[in-house]
Amino acid sequence: MTAPVFVVEHFRAGGGGRYVLDGPEGRHAVSVKRLRPGEDVILTDGAGHWADCVVLGTEGKDRLVVQLDSVSEEPPEEPRITVVQALPKGDRGELAVETMTEVGVDAIVPWAAARCITQWKGDRGLRSLAKWRATAREAGKQSRRVRFPEVADAATTKQVAALLARADFAAVLHESGEEPLATAELPAEGEIVLVVGPEGGVAPEELELFAGAGAKAYVLGPTVLRTSTAGTAAAALLLGRTGRWS
Repeated sequence: MTAPVFVVEHFRAGGGGRYVLDGPEGRHAVSVKRLRPGEDVILTDGAGHWADCVVLGTEGKDRLVVQLDSVSEEPPEEPRITVVQALPKGDRGELAVETMTEVGVDAIVPWAAARCITQWKGDRGLRSLAKWRATAREAGKQSRRVRFPEVADAATTKQVAALLARADFAAVLHESGEEPLATAELPAEGEIVLVVGPEGGVAPEELELFAGAGAKAYVLGPTVLRTSTAGTAAAALLLGRTGRWS
């Protein structure tokens, strides 16, 4: 099994490379994972910087002492894949974020589409966004990533259109598409932006605006996926086709 991942804010080690992982992450390592001397762990800031460490010992119930010798950086992968995810009902948003993080999506943009039943407003919206970001962080750790996906602020339809206009490849998953995503010509670098609509579908005026921004409609396959799973399936397809899963 690969080494467990823990998130840190900095990599400042003491004499001899001795580093103490404390706080909630330290407590999880000591009291839940029950790590022992000699076991390997990975520390990361979630932004690409990481260190492969060896456990030296523990102090109390929430301090893990490790040997930290050097810090490496994982560069961003190309092409960058961003998924614009319409707001699903209930906890399906967290499910979408979790699985998209696990497969390797680079950025997730919550989208308040016209046909979304769920709307992020006021404090509720802030809490929901915080849940999505916490989910991405935990899923990034679980899937052994050292560069977690960015979860942006909720975007309006006009903001999504602007994002699509800047992309090197822009696509909307929609049943009106005449070409499968599996045969689309993809860039080797730059940014791919994929739009996943709500359960009620992308509204005609949204499709028209996105088409004007350069986003073509594509179908994913012969079956209809829920909004909470379509982004993950499409991202996996794109990751395989661009060679990122080679």
